[in-house]
Amino acid sequence: MKKLVAFGLIAALALGAFGLVGCGKKAADTGSTGTTSEKPAESELTGTINIEGSDTMVNLSTAWSQKFMEENPGVMVAVKGGGSGAGIASLINKTVDYANASREMKTEEIDQAKANGVNPVEHTVARDGIAVIVNPANTVADLSIEQLGKIYRGEIKNWKEVGGADKAIVILSRDSSSGTYEYFKEAVVGKEKNYASSAKLLPSTQAIVDETAANDAAIGYVGVGYIAPSIKVVKVEGVAASVAAVLDNTYKISRGLYMYSNGAVDGAMKAFLDWTLSAEGQKIVQDEGFVPVQ
Repeated sequence: MKKLVAFGLIAALALGAFGLVGCGKKAADTGSTGTTSEKPAESELTGTINIEGSDTMVNLSTAWSQKFMEENPGVMVAVKGGGSGAGIASLINKTVDYANASREMKTEEIDQAKANGVNPVEHTVARDGIAVIVNPANTVADLSIEQLGKIYRGEIKNWKEVGGADKAIVILSRDSSSGTYEYFKEAVVGKEKNYASSAKLLPSTQAIVDETAANDAAIGYVGVGYIAPSIKVVKVEGVAASVAAVLDNTYKISRGLYMYSNGAVDGAMKAFLDWTLSAEGQKIVQDEGFVPVQ
């Protein structure tokens, strides 16, 4: 009799354990198919990507990172501005994964990188036009590149010299760590020339927008993604900066926007780069006011 009781207890315990296992499986089920909602761990993209550099690209990179992280919750993408020069310096010092730059790396920067064991690889991720902006109260509507160069070199000092009011021109520029500063110097000021000593060097593109909106004698330059109702875009050689004008090459002050890596990329870094160049990533380029590369 005792043997029968013992056997009955063992059978009951076994059935109970089987029932618990069955309940656990059902908790993970998504429906009648019996499949689970959890992805296999090996299929999830993971990693951390640190991006630093161009202020022109901060909003664009932030929009990219937010959407990419939504789609890939196992990846953390951190974005920081500071200027193209700062990003490139961090790449050279091996403290960043991608350096954002609104200009190409200089020969001396590439040499410094290689001397430190870094192999800079350039990735063109978008295009940009540089809009020349003034206060909406300014009546000047069109300037030539020659006139712009003279203004920024300090050779034209008053708005009346280019058809405007009798007011001293207040020159606004990005600081020297900015890729936009470097590009504008080469394209407009002159490669072997210098900005006027009176130029106010500001730490961010938004600072130029804000100062121009507040000062009716100011002139500045910003990426087309920063054009706002509070400022007025001046035509250059008869063409206003816009996405369309950059796409059809009718606007002359335009450039590439770059991400620099140390050598070829793989894993999460490659996935992020590939995604920025995808249709979804390039739509964000358009949404942010820049020009897609494809």
